[in-house]
Amino acid sequence: MILLSAIIQTFETEFLAAYQSRLLPSQRQALAAMKHCRTSQSPVMLAQCADCDSQSFVPHSCGHRNCPHCQQHESQQWLERQLQRQVPAAYFLLTFTLPKELRALAWQQQRTLYDLMIRCSWETVKTFAQNDRQLQGKAGAITVLHTHSRRLDYHPHVHLVMPAAAIDADKRLWRTKRGSKNPTGYLFNHKALAKVFRAKLLEAMTQEELALPGRYPEKWVVDVKSVGRGDKALVYLGRYLYKGVIQEKDIVACRDGQVTFRYQDSKTRQMRTRTLPGAQFLWLILRHVLPKGFRRARNFGFLHPNSKRLIQLLQVLLGVNPNRALAWLRKRPPLKCRCCGGDMRIIKTQMPPSSLRLAVPTTG
Repeated sequence: MILLSAIIQTFETEFLAAYQSRLLPSQRQALAAMKHCRTSQSPVMLAQCADCDSQSFVPHSCGHRNCPHCQQHESQQWLERQLQRQVPAAYFLLTFTLPKELRALAWQQQRTLYDLMIRCSWETVKTFAQNDRQLQGKAGAITVLHTHSRRLDYHPHVHLVMPAAAIDADKRLWRTKRGSKNPTGYLFNHKALAKVFRAKLLEAMTQEELALPGRYPEKWVVDVKSVGRGDKALVYLGRYLYKGVIQEKDIVACRDGQVTFRYQDSKTRQMRTRTLPGAQFLWLILRHVLPKGFRRARNFGFLHPNSKRLIQLLQVLLGVNPNRALAWLRKRPPLKCRCCGGDMRIIKTQMPPSSLRLAVPTTG
């Protein structure tokens, strides 16, 4: 497997010469962190076997949310939290896409426009749920911002997962959309959603005094897809939530100054490859690093963390066991001893790399 850290080591000088003036502070930090992740230059941990007392040094991960090595545990925890909030209703995956004419503005005003996209997508479905004849209440949704296409091009869009259900707080009623349990169930009209989303986002951008381009399309794109109980949609979103935009197993070649990676074509579902100069490949990865502190995943409505007690009450009243949804999740694998195969525990962390040379691990 070709490591991203090795690609950075190979092409960093060339990359900085070409793109240094365009890099944001958050992108510089990501580059530095991923360059040393789990290498001989990273800090180490000292682990000890519970059975044979043998010790070994383990390189620290960088912990950056864009590193393909790191944040597996955090991604798993996020997924567990979402599954614990599942309710008895059919789920839908909605995708709100920013037109290409507005992508240059999005790049220049990332923090502002990304936030507006998330909030306006939620406000759109919130309005539809309140006006829907069968729902007429407060909806709940999970939103995740993505900035990349499958080819890793700049393509900002918001994925929104929501159950076809709503709460009427005044009448204390729980309503679901009749017929939506069918795999081909209907939630809202995608053309109507796109029209309202367009109006809300343009109005919000005007209020923020963002300079709109001279031309942008009248018709925008919102996709609505039935996703059953929502499990697989949440797994898909969680995959890119903390671990960057590419898995190292998809980097298939690095030679002659070129990097080749594979991706699945969104239309044909066939695997394809894309080859780029090494410096351009790094730029493709780093331009999807979000501004520092920006939250790409947010919960709204009755799925907000503040509604935890309400969800628990609903699950009790409706006979839902949230632990069933967690049964298929894999637990974090323990660190195994090379000598006896027993479980190891970390006894010291953040040791300098020189510890590997100054100390000799003991073997029981």
